[in-house]
Amino acid sequence: MAKLDKQAALLLIVQAMYGVANALSGTFVPVYLWKASESYMLIGWFTFAQFVLGGLTFWVVGKWVKEHNKMNSLRVGIALSGVFYCAVLLLGTAAKTWAVPLGALNGIAMGMFWIACNVVYFEVTEPDTRDSYNGWAGLLGSTAGILAPWISGLLITTMQGEKGYRLIFTLSLAIFAASVVLSFWLKKRKAEGTYDWLYGLRQLSSKGNSWRRMFPAIVAQGVREGVFMFLVGLTVYIATKDESKLGTYSLITSFVALISFWAVGKWLKPHRRLTGMLIGVVMISLVILPLFWQVSYTTLLMFGIGTSLFMPLYIIPMTSRVFDLIGESRESASHREEFVVLREAGLTLGRMAGLSAYLIVLPITDSPRAITWLLLGVGVVPIAGWWFIRPFLQEQHSDVREGNRRSRIKGKAKPKTS
Repeated sequence: MAKLDKQAALLLIVQAMYGVANALSGTFVPVYLWKASESYMLIGWFTFAQFVLGGLTFWVVGKWVKEHNKMNSLRVGIALSGVFYCAVLLLGTAAKTWAVPLGALNGIAMGMFWIACNVVYFEVTEPDTRDSYNGWAGLLGSTAGILAPWISGLLITTMQGEKGYRLIFTLSLAIFAASVVLSFWLKKRKAEGTYDWLYGLRQLSSKGNSWRRMFPAIVAQGVREGVFMFLVGLTVYIATKDESKLGTYSLITSFVALISFWAVGKWLKPHRRLTGMLIGVVMISLVILPLFWQVSYTTLLMFGIGTSLFMPLYIIPMTSRVFDLIGESRESASHREEFVVLREAGLTLGRMAGLSAYLIVLPITDSPRAITWLLLGVGVVPIAGWWFIRPFLQEQHSDVREGNRRSRIKGKAKPKTS
C-alpha cells in the first residue's frame, strides 16, 4: 500500500472512532426498536427518515463546508450522533413512538459528519493513495465490527437487556466525545469558492458528461445499501432471539472482512479494478442463495462470510474511481463539495428505492422466503453498477498498459553516444 501522510492517518483514526461508537450501539438500534414494537414497518420508516434527512443534509450543509469551516461540520455531526444515542437512552422503550424523528436526527448527524469527512478525504489523498486509504478504512472498520458488536451483545445478554443497552449507548457517547477532541488536530482546511446549489444537476443534464454514466452506478450501490444496512442484522436477531449471537455474527464476518480488505487493498491496483470489481459484484449476489434453502443462523453466517470476502472487490474500486473522477482536473477538483453532494444524492436515491421495495413487500408478507427474495432482488443491482462504471475502469486499465508499454520501449532504447 502507498504510504499515507499524517493528516490522512489522523482522519482515518477519527473516522475509525466514529465507526467504533456506531458499531457499539448502531448494530442494536433496529433490534432495540424491534423488541419495543415487533414491527418491520416501524424500523423501515425509521431508516427511511434517516436516509432522506441524511441526503438533504449533504445538499444544505454543502454550502457551509465549501464556504466556511468544514471541520466544524464534522464535529457537529459527531456531536449530534451523541445526541441521538442520548435521546434513545432517555426515551427507553418509548423510543418506538419517536422512531421517525429519531431517524431524522440520526440522518442529519450522519450527513454533517460524512460530507465533511468525504471532502477532507479527497483533500488529504491522491489517486495513488486512495486505494490504500480505502483499504485501511476497511481494515479499521472491520476491526471495529469485530470487537464492538460482540462486546455489546455480551453486555446486553449478561445485564439482562435494558441495563446493557443503557451501558453501550453511554459508551458510544464517550467515544464520540473523544473523537471530537481528536479532530482538533486535523488542520483547518482553507475555504475556496462559492457553493453552487444546482451544479450537480447541471452535470447530469450536460450531454457527454462522465457523471451521466457514473451517477447510475452510484445509485445501484445505494439500492443494495438501503436494505442490507439494517435488515441483515435484524434478521440474525429474529432468527436467534439472542443479542450475543448477533454480536458473534458481527465478530466473525468483520474478521473475514478485515483480512479481505487488507488483501484487496494490497492486490487491487488500478489496472485490476475491472476484473476484480466484476468478481465482487457477482459473488456478493451469489452468496444470498443459501438463504433460499433455510433462513437460519448457519445460512446467515454463510451469507455474511461470503459477503465479507467479496465486498472489498466491489466497494474499493467503486469509491476510488468516483473520487478519481472528482479530481481528474483542476476545474472539477474546485467543485469537490458539489461532487460529493452529487455522489450522496445518488446513494440516497438508491437507498430510498431499495427501502421503498422493502416497505411495499413487507405489508404483504413478512415470511422468510419473501425477505430472501427481497434481499436477492436488491442484492443483484450492483451488477448493473459495474456495467455503468465499466468504461471508466477499462480506460484506467488501458492507460496502465500503455504506460507499461512505453516504459518497456524506453528501457530497450540504447543511449546515444557522442
